Amino acid sequence: MTRIFTSAVRVATASIAAAGFVLASQAAQAAPAGNAKDGQGVFMDNCGVCHTAEKGAPNKIGPNLFGVIGRKSATAAGYMYSPAMMKANLTWDAPTLQVYLAGPQKKVPGTKMGFPGFSDPQDEADVIAYLSTLK
Repeated sequence: MTRIFTSAVRVATASIAAAGFVLASQAAQAAPAGNAKDGQGVFMDNCGVCHTAEKGAPNKIGPNLFGVIGRKSATAAGYMYSPAMMKANLTWDAPTLQVYLAGPQKKVPGTKMGFPGFSDPQDEADVIAYLSTLK
């Protein structure tokens, strides 16, 4: 009897794990493609108050984001980062930015960035697409 129960529990556990994997895979695939042109507008509306994005432009409340894709966190010249960001040791690529821009304080607790995160995944994808063009 115990053997049957244990076997049934194993089968149920494996089924639940497989279903979770399938759902997680579908969610990852569901991330929208970004549009850089739209992203520039979203950037100006949401990010431009605190960040510049032009080559050689000065930092504002936040660092200049020109060339941010591929850059290590807390390395923009002349910007004073929070201790949390200095310890984060991130590389700003699309997957990392996707998580960060959904909730900066969740990704890097203690960051100075007060932005609550994008509520629209399309806006987030568009901004990342825009930042990817700044090289």
